[in-house]
Amino acid sequence: MTRHACFILGGGFGGLYAALEFEKRTDPRFEVTVVNRENFFLFTPMLHEIAASDLDLTNIVNPVRKMIRRVNFFCGDVDKIDIESKQAVVSHGFHRHSHTLEYDHLVLALGSVTNFFNLPGVAERALTMKSLGDAIQLRNRLIAHLEEADTECARAERPPLLTFVVAGGGFAGVETIASINDFLHDAIPFYPNLREEMLRVVLVHPGEFILPELGEKLGRYADKKVRARGVEIFSKSKFAAVRPSEIELTNGEKIISSTLVWTAGTSSNPILNLVACAKERGRIKVNAYLEVEGHDGLWALGDCALVPDGTGDYCPPTAQHASREGKVLAHNIIASVDGKPKKPFKFKTLGELAAIGRRTGVARILGVNFSGFLAWFLWRGIYWSKLPRAEKKVRVAIDWALDVFFSKDFVQYLDQRALAASQTETGAAPWNRDQLSDPSKSNNRIAA
Repeated sequence: MTRHACFILGGGFGGLYAALEFEKRTDPRFEVTVVNRENFFLFTPMLHEIAASDLDLTNIVNPVRKMIRRVNFFCGDVDKIDIESKQAVVSHGFHRHSHTLEYDHLVLALGSVTNFFNLPGVAERALTMKSLGDAIQLRNRLIAHLEEADTECARAERPPLLTFVVAGGGFAGVETIASINDFLHDAIPFYPNLREEMLRVVLVHPGEFILPELGEKLGRYADKKVRARGVEIFSKSKFAAVRPSEIELTNGEKIISSTLVWTAGTSSNPILNLVACAKERGRIKVNAYLEVEGHDGLWALGDCALVPDGTGDYCPPTAQHASREGKVLAHNIIASVDGKPKKPFKFKTLGELAAIGRRTGVARILGVNFSGFLAWFLWRGIYWSKLPRAEKKVRVAIDWALDVFFSKDFVQYLDQRALAASQTETGAAPWNRDQLSDPSKSNNRIAA
């Protein structure tokens, strides 16, 4: 029996669901290995709920090794890809030990990265919302600023400390700003020197209304609701520069703030530069079968691929597409070995949903618009049903139930070493301000 080595680079929705399809089929001819930097799968649609203390940080991540038992897993980085010799070099460990992997089939599921568009000061000072560490750092920043602003000696610094700006009016930006706003208003009664009117929460986006993906009617509804809850929205606005305590927009507006959360753009994973194949817009071009044409055994899907949708356009980079692409791709790899017909990827978006705070949401499902509490309830119900593993579903349901009866928790998640006998409290304390208020100084990222 001929064995076929298949490596899946990336453990997001596309890569993991391809691995789960191989897991389900249990075909002994295929030796499948997932290569991913983290040892967990992150359910990104609920990421903003970690920053807002709606969910415990481990409840939206699943250990990959618990999800795949017959498929192999390698926790490490991709260093080199040679598609001519069908080899990939990966590294791992504390000393970056390297391995050369020879493959018969290589699946590129490397996702995307944040794009700061080379705007002055943004890369150095902005927080992002793409990883578990990002959500934890944002939560820590919110709490650190409340703690500092509550002191009398920081009275003059309260405006930049208590002004929080989010860039981007898409799903990530709107859900993040709504969660931040809810979290701050729930926490501030516990700070005796602070009042709600001291808070300033700002969303900046280039369009006329937020959530343009859902259409004008729902977008304007969401815009109105978010504004009614105290969020300032700067529409038709872009960023010019970011300074330590000031954010400048292209229209000349200056916002006094030391916190910017950037959700305004993504670009292809730089690792794709290692792959010498046809690309467009920085993403790898594939055919309807998710093959990279002209390169035997090379496949791509998800955010890093341009997948034709059958109408002359390309599939959007969403989780519902990537997870289904993964299943089709695994089927096609097996079909290519068996000499059977491959299946073209065909899928039409079922719907899109967004939570906009205070148990309110907007949704378009099968062309029907929903808004208010019903849309929020649908958001929770649909995403809860998609969350992998029964254990995590139960934990999330418990967290949501407790959220009805108790206020939000605002404990910082820190990985600082405890004080030693040779240290003084004064000598060990500076992390609270220097690291949590300036991302360029912070190494305070925690992985589950």
